[in-house]
Amino acid sequence: METRILGNSRSAMELAKAYIEAGEAVAFHTETVYGLGANAFSDEAVLKIYALKGRPADNPLIVHVHRDYDISRLTDGEPAYAAALRRAFLPGPLTMVYPSSGKVSRYVSCGLQTLAVRVPSSPVAQAFLKAVNLPVAAPSANLSKHVSPVTAQHVLDDFGGKIPLILDGGACTGGIESTVLDCTGEVPAILREGLVTREQIARIAGDCRVYVPAEGEKPKSPGMAYKHYSPRCKTACCRSAEEALRLYENEETGGGKPMILCESALLPRFSGREVLDLGETDAEMARRLYTLLRQGEKRATLLVGVMPSGRGGAMAGVLNRFTRAFGGDHET
Repeated sequence: METRILGNSRSAMELAKAYIEAGEAVAFHTETVYGLGANAFSDEAVLKIYALKGRPADNPLIVHVHRDYDISRLTDGEPAYAAALRRAFLPGPLTMVYPSSGKVSRYVSCGLQTLAVRVPSSPVAQAFLKAVNLPVAAPSANLSKHVSPVTAQHVLDDFGGKIPLILDGGACTGGIESTVLDCTGEVPAILREGLVTREQIARIAGDCRVYVPAEGEKPKSPGMAYKHYSPRCKTACCRSAEEALRLYENEETGGGKPMILCESALLPRFSGREVLDLGETDAEMARRLYTLLRQGEKRATLLVGVMPSGRGGAMAGVLNRFTRAFGGDHET
């Protein structure tokens, strides 16, 4: 199969619509990461996503719709705070989990009685979703557990020859996946941290908590598996420059090619070493993380990540992805 990469044109959207209606999967740009989308009403199309990604069958999907889509067709009510949050943050990087009306394929929510709905702000995503005018089930457009894609080339690296079309909107500006918020209770609860923060949600909803899953509990949201967003090389996670240097030197002495991934403030500590600069602010780190992880896996035998020092705001999402990408292989 030839994989075509097309931009935001009418002909590209007409082709994307034809593929979706034929049960194919199409990759598309969003403001966070690229998604791999298929018709959420079709069991066969949704199962194709799982098969293409090698995705575990208990990992639910997010349904994407355009800004004018009536989500009440897919959900079974919402609390008042959810309507206020939609007005405040959508379209944007916030996924909201509602009681499901059971209209989409049962494989979307993996047996849960809820449905995760997102309205992306990317013009490419909006044009695509308006063209198809149906809910599109879409996880990130990467092979399961691999680093999420933030460029069309990243998608092609994982799915070239396996899907017919990638809708290219350039590099994703957000860089990490959407915040996933459970809106089925009296108080909203974050299932996956992202660019919309707990503090922002609480200002609108009056309160917000962060959900902590019990050991062995079935995932309520994508991205809750521990090892996730992972580069295809050895990794080590450290909390100090000293430990990172020790691991770097051990790998180099053994004939390997180590690299260090760290925030800008630590660069002087690693003079003369191979280093990837994660940036200074939470926005920079979110935007750069996945690109740097993909660069690192191509150049290093060991990628040593030094945990960023920042806390609060969008750093919660950055730290979540950072920890899961490195899998806690080495934590001090």
